[in-house]
Amino acid sequence: MAHPDPHCSPVDARRPLTRRGLLTVSAAAIAGTAAAAAPARRAFAEDSGLRADGTTLDAVATPEQGAEDGYRRLVAGPGYEHVVREDGLENAPKASRADTRRSLASFVQFTDLHVLDAQSPMRFEFLHDLTGSAFRPQESLTTQGAVALVERVNSLRRGPHTGRAFDCLVSTGDNTDNHEHIELDWFLAVMNGGEIAASTGDPDQWEGVQSSGDASYWNPADPVRDRYKEVGFPELPDLLERAASSHHSPGLQVPWFSVFGNHDDSISGTLPSDWKGLADLYTGSWKFTGFEDPSAHKQLREQVSRAESTRALSGSVSRSSGSARSKRDFSVTADERRAPFTTEEYIRAHLERPQPVGPAGNGFTEQNVQEDTGYYTFEIAEGVVGIALDSTNRAGFTGGSIGHAQYRWLVERGSSRHYDGLGRLVRSQAEDTRFVVFSHHTPDSMNNLLLEPGNGELRHAGWDVANLLGRFPNVLAWVNGHTHTNEISLHGHAKPERRYWIINTASHVDFPQQARVVEIVDNRDGALSLLSTLIEADAPYQGDALASLYRELSFNDIHADLSQEGTPQDRNVELLLVAPGA
Repeated sequence: MAHPDPHCSPVDARRPLTRRGLLTVSAAAIAGTAAAAAPARRAFAEDSGLRADGTTLDAVATPEQGAEDGYRRLVAGPGYEHVVREDGLENAPKASRADTRRSLASFVQFTDLHVLDAQSPMRFEFLHDLTGSAFRPQESLTTQGAVALVERVNSLRRGPHTGRAFDCLVSTGDNTDNHEHIELDWFLAVMNGGEIAASTGDPDQWEGVQSSGDASYWNPADPVRDRYKEVGFPELPDLLERAASSHHSPGLQVPWFSVFGNHDDSISGTLPSDWKGLADLYTGSWKFTGFEDPSAHKQLREQVSRAESTRALSGSVSRSSGSARSKRDFSVTADERRAPFTTEEYIRAHLERPQPVGPAGNGFTEQNVQEDTGYYTFEIAEGVVGIALDSTNRAGFTGGSIGHAQYRWLVERGSSRHYDGLGRLVRSQAEDTRFVVFSHHTPDSMNNLLLEPGNGELRHAGWDVANLLGRFPNVLAWVNGHTHTNEISLHGHAKPERRYWIINTASHVDFPQQARVVEIVDNRDGALSLLSTLIEADAPYQGDALASLYRELSFNDIHADLSQEGTPQDRNVELLLVAPGA
């Protein structure tokens, strides 16, 4: 693949959690057992220079021992083990690689922060039994949780394995929850630094389902015996007041880059914003909470559960807006700051917000504004380039894809050696650069092939993009989010140089609320290693800090899927690949 474009910026089944201890072996023990140990098992976790503090190599959120049901507190449990994955190679890796490696790059991935306006009328919490993301008990605390994650990155400053200072951070989409202007303002304040008061509507009182007295939701300040208190959720009279209070973000101390997610592009990440009758509800004072008539409400829920959600919900809200047929009267204070932003406004906001560190625009350029595109390239480190894709579909809906123009742009990144569509090796004069691809959607979730609104542009599915990337030996990884799950897989091929890693990271709104550090090293033995380490927010596991409560509530959410934590092979791992050109 070629050097970056000149115009681009530089530089609900609950499962008990299990924990396995971190492999820590002294240098003397390594020397004494090296002859007996399989070479592939010499993991970098054994290095004497490992800086595990502040990462999940050292400790990770674990429920207190005792009751397996009901509300549980979290404590610091043993760190995740460090796993070696050599399936990217043809032969076993050399045991000496820990002594010969050379650091190439170090970056952090945030994904699915879902900075959220919990008082917005454009939310459909009454559907939370069908989709848990419609209401979360922790959703009033998204900015506090995100700030604590920023503070973790600032305190670490460098990769735990190599000690290399972070070159950059990439936030792979769903940075906002409902693509409101106010959510975008809060997100940029979290990332760049500033004061945040995560409240809209009436400045003197909370106006949302958590203060409604409706037993379907957790009402922290109300003694009503709601569904959440029935399973042990506490009564916290001052929580919503504290959640709405002003707090400060120090901002990231490393350059960071921004990627589009479906929640940054459509209503609740699902409904196209230009649908008449829905967009106007953002800034209004009426909130739809379902039908009063039980049969009508049941019919709506059935339509949603049969994947007819978008049109069924749109039609229902449009027909009943402001009428007496709604489930109950629910008024909120109108707020113009809730207006949905456009793609151009999202990019423009990044360009106009002062950047304390790194290039203006967080990867976006004026060319992106003029061409209405959300994809670009950027330099991670010397010889390592990032490709930011825009996998959202302007037609709406949760699934992704990329347009044909973006697909052709991706093909043109080039390299001195690549394979054509028939598998034939092609050589050119292009400069060789190692590439890491970033998108919001995973290949499997890029299945939305609806034509581009306005121009009818054809779309490419994830399998098509994945196969394209496999034609270029200098692609090392495709890093993404969307599924809220830690999962790492190998894009395999009979030719080892055509393999690359697909790295999917959990969200920071649902448990386990983790981000990922990736360090790229050249082992100088014909192989590269990508060293993945998960990190948590810089907040105690128990205490009064709102970020601590944010994590604890997410673990106890009645809709939490604890399998999203992934397996040991998806978390702290060494991912081996054949070095391009080796």
